[in-house]
Parts: sequence; structure tokens; C-alpha cells
Amino acid sequence: MYRGKTSGANSRSDTQAFYFVLDILLYKLYNISMKTTLTDSEIEALRQIRNSIMQYGRPPSVRELMKRLGYNSPRSVSYLFEKLEKKKIITRTGRDIKIITDFEGDDSRVNTVDVPIVGEVACGMPILAEQNILDKIPVSLKIAKPPYKYFLLKAKGDSMNKKGINNGDLVLIRQQQTAKSGDIVVALIDDEATIKEYKDLDGAIALMPRSTNPKHKPIIIQDDFMIQGVVQKVLTGLGA
Repeated sequence: MYRGKTSGANSRSDTQAFYFVLDILLYKLYNISMKTTLTDSEIEALRQIRNSIMQYGRPPSVRELMKRLGYNSPRSVSYLFEKLEKKKIITRTGRDIKIITDFEGDDSRVNTVDVPIVGEVACGMPILAEQNILDKIPVSLKIAKPPYKYFLLKAKGDSMNKKGINNGDLVLIRQQQTAKSGDIVVALIDDEATIKEYKDLDGAIALMPRSTNPKHKPIIIQDDFMIQGVVQKVLTGLGA
């Protein structure tokens, strides 16, 4: 009798364990089925929406997105929006679009923003004027962090090589017009962009080279310059 009872108890225990494991598996399968996956076209649409919000402070219009995605009809874009709304990825209020949730799948293209590479700065022209933009490359949002705007500038010469900025390197710049002492900045002097360390001299500003080359000297200025941004990262080997 004792063995019979023990066997029955073990049997019940095994059954309970089986159903417990089954419940866990079913729960995991349910969660997997509920995860949102996106098509390639939806991923690219989201990336373009994020690009526009970061670069211009607004989402793209239907016609702008149609052009960027290579569609022939605005209805195709509207249909994309409808699918993203149904998947609870975006919300729309009039022309305003917000990305409201995360999703599963290949989201690497969404989690980047196209950052413009700026070439020679034309006289009197804003540094990010269309004529100055040579190309754009996708940069991770972990590096080019919202809500700031960014641009890439190719370094010239060796005046900042002690800071790891060498001739030809691409330098990621966060666009802003102010800086604090010690920041590495892009300053516009006589319509030429230069990368230097910013030093506040209490009434004057010094733009300091940090170089192994003694020919580079500090530039002392007052109000005859403009700060274009602060260096965030040096992308060595990409500027060739």
C-alpha cells in the first residue's frame, strides 16, 4: 500500500510538472506570435520618418516619402502608414507622425539616421546648405543621439592629431552654436571651417591646436566667428 501511494503521488507530481512546462511553452509561443515584425518597406519608411524628424524637426510629407521610397503613387505611402498604425508602430494626427513602439526583426536600418557629409563651405553660406553636402551615411542613434542634429566634416591637416583627429578623418559633429571651455568645436572663421579646442579667456576666445607639429598656433578671436558644432566622435579610416 505504501508503495502504491508513493507511486500515485509521483505520477501526480510528474503530471503537474508536465502541465507546468507546457504552460510555459504556450506562454512563450503566444508572446512570440504577438511580437510585431516589419517588412523591408516598412523598415525603410520608418527610417525615413526618423531621418526627417531629426534633420528637419518634422516628419516627411506623403509626397516626400513617396519620392524617397521610389513609389509612383501617394496611395502606396498612405497604405504603408495604415499598416504601421495597425501594427501600433506609429500614430498620426493630421500631418504629425510619431513612432510610438519598438518592434522585432531587422531594425538596424531604422535605428540609424542619415548624417550629411559636408565639403568645402561656400563664402557666406550656412554650413549645411544643400550645395555643401557631398553625401550622407547612416549612423547609429546610439552615436548620433536624438533630438540633436549632426553632420560629418572631413578633417584637414594635423593641427588636432594629439586629440586623435588626423588628416582625412571624418568627424561627427553635434550641431550647436555654443560650447564650453575644453570642447573640441567646429568654428567658422572668415567662411572657413576649422576644428580646434575652445578656450574661454574671459573676454576673448582662443581656438587651440592640439598638435605634435609646432607650426600650429592658437587663434585669438572675440566675436568674429561662429561655432557650428561640437565634436562627438572621430570616425578614423572612413574619410579616404
